[in-house]
Amino acid sequence: MATKKVSEKTAEKKEAVKPKTPAKEASAKEKPTKKTAAKKETSKSSKSDSSASTSKNTEKPAKKTSGITTMDELFAKHEDSLVIPKQGDVVKGVIAQINKRSLVLDIGAKTEGVVADKEFELAQEYVSQLEVGQTIDATVLSDEISQGRVLLSLKKAALDAKWGYFTQALEEETILDAEAIDTNKGGLIVVINGARGFVPSSQFGKELVGSYSTLVGQTVKVRAIEVDREKNRLIFSERHVSEAEEIAQKEEALEAVEENKIYPGVVSGVMHFGLFVTVEVPVEGSDTVGHVEGLVHISEISWEKVLHPKEYHSVGDKIEVRVLGVDEKTGKLNLSIKQLSDDPWVSIDERYQSGTTLTGTVSRVENFGVFVNVEPGVDGLIHSSKIDPTQTFERGEEITVHVENVDANQRRMSLSPVGAQLSSIEYR
Repeated sequence: MATKKVSEKTAEKKEAVKPKTPAKEASAKEKPTKKTAAKKETSKSSKSDSSASTSKNTEKPAKKTSGITTMDELFAKHEDSLVIPKQGDVVKGVIAQINKRSLVLDIGAKTEGVVADKEFELAQEYVSQLEVGQTIDATVLSDEISQGRVLLSLKKAALDAKWGYFTQALEEETILDAEAIDTNKGGLIVVINGARGFVPSSQFGKELVGSYSTLVGQTVKVRAIEVDREKNRLIFSERHVSEAEEIAQKEEALEAVEENKIYPGVVSGVMHFGLFVTVEVPVEGSDTVGHVEGLVHISEISWEKVLHPKEYHSVGDKIEVRVLGVDEKTGKLNLSIKQLSDDPWVSIDERYQSGTTLTGTVSRVENFGVFVNVEPGVDGLIHSSKIDPTQTFERGEEITVHVENVDANQRRMSLSPVGAQLSSIEYR
């Protein structure tokens, strides 16, 4: 019994002791000692200093990035360099590689541009003149990236380079090597710097006129005389090389020629529409004579009606001509032979009054009448109504006629055969 009581008392004591320990701990937490508070303050201060130090350290990189603190701002700064060119854009690029079937450009967009396959073949002549490191223009074929590269074309750049080359050659009067590949009725087809051009038959020197077809397969020295990109025309001249000195004299002669002045010349061509004449023009201040080609139109050969120029002159005839003017487009002269003499119709009514009888020569026979030449440049007409139907006339036959009427303003003279009744007859 005693033992049992002691155990119960011991258990009660333990129960009483247990709740005291948490209470003391709680009391300790609620009422920290001065030493513990000091430690906490020190810890807070240390953390505050550490935070301030960290804040200062994070501010230093901000200075290096010039105030950029967000990814959006960083992307905005480099947005231009990340833009991929769009289809049709013309971009500049530095040649990085020139291969057998492709050309690679650094186009500065964090990607490369490539000219390959058909586009490379089309521009092969242009590519052959390029070098690695050279900056050129290219056109974007597609804005889709293929194998990390943008597809490019050099067609426009090649065209620009071609026309620029020939324009410069024209301005600087450069002598070019032309490969003759074919002929046609008008002249010689040539290839220069990969471009097709044409040398007209009129642009060959005297030695090659009529024989330029023998030049096919050979290289010919030429100069550009017309470069027209809009019309896609490239015209060259061989004589501007072979006869450069003569052409220079011609230019001097053109500047020295005077309108209305008479010059000697040689007939160089006879056509149905007129005569070509090479005119000799002395160049002032020198002993040289320039040769300038001109045309005497059929209407300027004679005051009388001309059926064909060959009836008056042949190639090689030495004649005199009057200069009527200069055709600035062609550099040729407009000439006249008939104006070496006065117009016979001036004051003609004073020389041939009505009723005058004269002898002339039949110049032309038509259904409506007979033309009679009464003096150089003056033809009168015997109308068919005044001719005996049984009577015939031949060109060159002499005939005596009466003058019925003269109209100087209309350049008409009416005639009738001697012995016929007078009536109104016109001449054409």
